[in-house]
Amino acid sequence: MVEVDRERSAGRIAREIETLSGPDFTTTSEAIRRYAYTPEYRRTLDHFTAALQETGFTVTEDPVGTLVARNRPLGEPTFGIGSHCDSNRNGGRYDGTLGVVTALEVCRLNEELGVGLPLQLVSFLEEEGSGFGQMLLGSRIMLRRVSEDDLRERFRSLDDGRSFWEHAEAAGYEPARWKESIHVLDGLTGWIEMHIEQARVLQDTGKRIGVVNAIAGYVHADVVVTGRGDHAGATPMGLRLDPTTVLAETVLELERLATEAGGGTVGTVGEIDVDPGLINAVGAQARFSLDVRGPEDERFQRVAAKAAGFALDAAQRRGMSASYEERQTLPATALDGRIVGALEAAAAETGESWTTMHSGAAHDTMCVAERVPSAMVFVPCKDGISHHPAEEADPADAALAAEVILNAIAALA
Repeated sequence: MVEVDRERSAGRIAREIETLSGPDFTTTSEAIRRYAYTPEYRRTLDHFTAALQETGFTVTEDPVGTLVARNRPLGEPTFGIGSHCDSNRNGGRYDGTLGVVTALEVCRLNEELGVGLPLQLVSFLEEEGSGFGQMLLGSRIMLRRVSEDDLRERFRSLDDGRSFWEHAEAAGYEPARWKESIHVLDGLTGWIEMHIEQARVLQDTGKRIGVVNAIAGYVHADVVVTGRGDHAGATPMGLRLDPTTVLAETVLELERLATEAGGGTVGTVGEIDVDPGLINAVGAQARFSLDVRGPEDERFQRVAAKAAGFALDAAQRRGMSASYEERQTLPATALDGRIVGALEAAAAETGESWTTMHSGAAHDTMCVAERVPSAMVFVPCKDGISHHPAEEADPADAALAAEVILNAIAALA
């Protein structure tokens, strides 16, 4: 086991996070806001580039802007580590960024302690989807899970409406070579991403490390219920075609279905739009989203299908109509047993509290795992708060994670 000065590592990690929370790296002091191809994002990549070069790594970027750093020449096998350093639109300091900072610390420890592991750090472009409304965009491009038409036309900036392609070219990249991004994964013998948990499991169970053995898949969909708009005071209850009644019934049924399915299945109605949206009007139409997730495809997909069917039947029963449309579906991702086992052994050797768990949130590792044996490590975040300026994690936990990752890779090597 490689012995690590955790206090020193925690101090370095804390300083990196503090620096990257400064005014040069976010568009506003109200939250962390940095998206692909903005000056703040460019400065963030430049910061990591300088730190990695100082550590002896060669730094490049793929054709659309995912950062790649290696301590071995191209063509030689390496082990991959990293995450993403973009934020959501109301972000905190830690989501994604702490994973890249911790990977940087692994690189520093590897050099300083003479471990000599062949490493490749990757910071994926646009994981949060804040720039173009597309989650996991850099890793999906890398795995060719998009089309050229998506990049040229369909994926457009949420701020100015220009295409991803236009923005990439304006930032000095070569999106016409986007299919070459996949070669970043050539020669990788494994991949580990560290991330804050984004939930309360670790905190509430008193664990400092979570070894992730699966990432939940999900169904994102919309239900639109069409009723009849009426006056809220003049229309008797028995004469209404109120689409929000179907909404209310479906929310409760989704809760029941997800609870009954078990196995980590969860269901959420997070978006609700009522037309015309007036306090004194019965809605003519209601749209609501379905977000159904879980680590077992059959379970969460069955819940989504049953919830959709329930909504359509409830609308018909009440004399209304409804439609259901999926936005995106991703299968659950089982992670590599050998790498998970190495992380579990390394976590046990630290003498600190840890557990094995699945991730309910999506991560770039879902894409990487298609081609490279992969796993993840979680650290707690206070009260499970994420995607919010109040997000908080302890650099000491990240330092422990760096030790676990370093020792797991050493054992695998």
